[in-house]
Amino acid sequence: MRVYLPCTLPALARVATVGEIGPAPLTGYAVTPALVEWYVSGDTEELEYVALTEAARDSLRMLAADRADGVEVVARRVVVAVDVPEGGVSASADLEERARVRLAAAVPLALIAAVHVDDPSAVKDVEAALAALPAADRGDDDARFTVDGAEANELLWYATQEIPDLVG
Repeated sequence: MRVYLPCTLPALARVATVGEIGPAPLTGYAVTPALVEWYVSGDTEELEYVALTEAARDSLRMLAADRADGVEVVARRVVVAVDVPEGGVSASADLEERARVRLAAAVPLALIAAVHVDDPSAVKDVEAALAALPAADRGDDDARFTVDGAEANELLWYATQEIPDLVG
């Protein structure tokens, strides 16, 4: 099963060093039965894009959390696509999070299919989204618009062999 895990560049560097994404449990996003039922007209590729987008939103929150903890991090969203056995994945019961899943175990580097990362040209939009996130969470529509603006930037696809270059 393809699962999209939100990440950051510093966290990806740890993955490259340690050899796995963890510790478990991990929150990710995938094409779940609830997502399929909700997004009736979509094909698998469209549904995977929805899951990838949800993971990118969580990556933005991870960037904000890192900064709040004093971690210096470049404003680029990161999503790691992994292929894991379905038995280790459980879907969320929350209807608001139709694509959300939990992984019961850490994911070895060998199960990473690809990494999706913002192009450096997206940094300005991601910075603006990070600055607007607290107001967006309080319900400010203009701030929500700014946060959603980061999604206008497509994440670039990288092969697993390119991870050292991304984090180096």
